[in-house]
Amino acid sequence: MESMKNEPKRLFDFAHYALENYPRKDCLVTKVNGEWKATSTQEFVDLGYQLSAGLLKLGVKAGDKIAIISSNNRTEWNITDLGILQTGAIDVPVYPTISEEDYEYIFNDAGVSYCFISDEGLFEKVSNLKEKVSSLKEIYSFEEIKGCKHWTEILKLGENPDIEAIEQIKSNISETDLATLIYTSGTTGRPKGVMLSHRNVAHNATTSRGRLPVGSDAIGLSFLPLCHIYERMLIYLYCYTGMGLYYAESLETIGDNLREIKPHVFTAVPRLLEKTYDKIIDKGTHLTGLKKALFFWAVSLGEEYDIHGKSSFYKFKLSIARKLIFSKWQEALGGRVKAIASGSAALNPKLARVFLAAGINVQEGYGLTETSPVISVNCPENDGTRIGTVGRVIKDVTVKIAEDGEILVKGPNVMMGYYNKPDLTAEVIDEDGYFHTGDIGTFVEGDFLKITDRKKEIFKTSGGKYIAPQIMENSFKESHFIEQIMVIGEGEKHPAALIQPDFNFLRSWCKRKGIEYTTNEEMVQNERILNRIQKEIDNANQQFGKWEQIKKFELTPDVWSIEAGQMTPTLKLRRKPILKMYQKQFKAIYGHEKEFN
Repeated sequence: MESMKNEPKRLFDFAHYALENYPRKDCLVTKVNGEWKATSTQEFVDLGYQLSAGLLKLGVKAGDKIAIISSNNRTEWNITDLGILQTGAIDVPVYPTISEEDYEYIFNDAGVSYCFISDEGLFEKVSNLKEKVSSLKEIYSFEEIKGCKHWTEILKLGENPDIEAIEQIKSNISETDLATLIYTSGTTGRPKGVMLSHRNVAHNATTSRGRLPVGSDAIGLSFLPLCHIYERMLIYLYCYTGMGLYYAESLETIGDNLREIKPHVFTAVPRLLEKTYDKIIDKGTHLTGLKKALFFWAVSLGEEYDIHGKSSFYKFKLSIARKLIFSKWQEALGGRVKAIASGSAALNPKLARVFLAAGINVQEGYGLTETSPVISVNCPENDGTRIGTVGRVIKDVTVKIAEDGEILVKGPNVMMGYYNKPDLTAEVIDEDGYFHTGDIGTFVEGDFLKITDRKKEIFKTSGGKYIAPQIMENSFKESHFIEQIMVIGEGEKHPAALIQPDFNFLRSWCKRKGIEYTTNEEMVQNERILNRIQKEIDNANQQFGKWEQIKKFELTPDVWSIEAGQMTPTLKLRRKPILKMYQKQFKAIYGHEKEFN
């Protein structure tokens, strides 16, 4: 790294660093009308200057808040981010899926002056806010929308930018200055604005470089929302590495895009990996004869995989499985994947085991928006992977485990605080500078961090026994019949569960069993289905203590989603809203009603 010039310290430095050290024709690539449209590193930087100049002409000043909301990842997002930050303004990336009420709260709390949106649906949502948000001056769109100003108007305004003037502004921006305000959705209450400085995110990106097993000749595919700090930090990391970045069209097209682009790296949340795995298994169940036998022989071999200590005979069998079966799994991901970064929620160890056995390097990591986000991550180098852990802590970050098991974090990645909420900030950052994550964990094998649960989600039954729901939920979700599950029972005699079946798998199972599939509502009452899922529950229950075992369950007829309110934008369960939605099922389990605030 000695020959590299001007190490990036502030977020807008990354594009300039890439231009100086790794200029490429496909710096940012987005699919437009069925064709991949590439923007070179030089164009990226030039358009960033233009946008900065245009914003300055609009009167944007240092400290102004500018929102970016996009339904899908696209090159315009990066140019807007670069252009905003170079003026000293602060960008406020917002989830596209949140409610109008949350938009209103965030815009007023942050004092948003300008807003960039991607499409007509978002324009409708945001334009309704104009009368309710006094600070909002104008909305600009990336797509052509009737009645909305196009973002190219700002680029035109900034044609032939005064680069010297912009450089002068940049020179006055310190790495400790606030760069971005990210409102965490949270599973309860109002969103909180996490204040991240340039240093918070830049240091996280440059330090995470050591865990990325690719070089500047690699390309990455991106589809997780850029408003999420996890994907966004990785975008700066890709710039720092000199990689080319391709944006998938949508979550639905990932499979096609993987085969088209053949990326070396992409990021995923466990839910996506679970769905990928389920699809693979479903295909396997439709094979016949020897092919089917070989397929499931390979899967069972994968389930036994361990990083260390396997016999040479096991390794020999695995090499055959990789050649005959797992090579096809690799091809489905494009055939060149060197790393899949998994974060945002706990990854089922069984899944990690099978993917690693298949020669697909899934690197599970851990972090929060408040830690910019990476705290620790597994890595294939330096014997750096342990299944069931989130890897070793990254450089310059300190983690200690509190007496009650809570993970505390200190380092340059810890946020400046919550915007306008000094009281909440003081609750989570102690006087020694440690951020209290709310997660429970421990170190195994010396320095590998293992997350065991969320502190707030652990509950007690009426018998005084502690229940850690996340560990249990991950276990039950290994069943092909169960897509989502929430373990309940706080203050009750025993734990129970609300279950959203995997309706796609259920359909194919019903077909095989000669059961006519009518509606989800009818099927969740079907005796044969209930008995079959009971078997899955009984099977998974065996690994838990008597007091932990699920005694009763109710199936829900809905597909749990962000839009319907059961999931956060990062696909975590919103426990209180779920309990409110399914009070009828709660009563069926426990025989009484309960108020859920």
